[in-house]
Amino acid sequence: MSFRLAAYAVCIEDGRVLLARYVSPTGDANWTLPGGKVEHAEDPFNAVIREVAEETGCDALVERLLGVDSRVIPAAEARLGIEHHNIGIFYRVRITGGTLRPEPSGETAESIWTPIPDVAHLRRSSLVDIGLALAQTLPPTGHVAPVPVGGLLRH
Repeated sequence: MSFRLAAYAVCIEDGRVLLARYVSPTGDANWTLPGGKVEHAEDPFNAVIREVAEETGCDALVERLLGVDSRVIPAAEARLGIEHHNIGIFYRVRITGGTLRPEPSGETAESIWTPIPDVAHLRRSSLVDIGLALAQTLPPTGHVAPVPVGGLLRH
């Protein structure tokens, strides 16, 4: 089993959400939230700010913790073919500066502001739906019910 601790930014402005198009080394692409792996000894709060800057070219300010999602992706569905445990920490983030651009030497090909109703029609990571659910419901416990994965959603 593999394990990953990650921090994700939910940036919502004027009815739009900031999404990043992730392109894997094999060329498979889908939309996701800006964010990623928390490095050893790094605070997730700092990691989400760093990840937004690296992936989008924008400066970010964390406004609040939205919640934590913990899920195990079965080997048959996992990208690497081995069971994967992902713990995602989701933050509400506001963009304060910078200009959207692709990630230099990275896997984020572009970032765009997408009207929230249009998200349902995109090939996307389940992280997008989890982050939007947390931002829209603000559950007092910080826990969102499991998001079913199917159709256009990908782990």
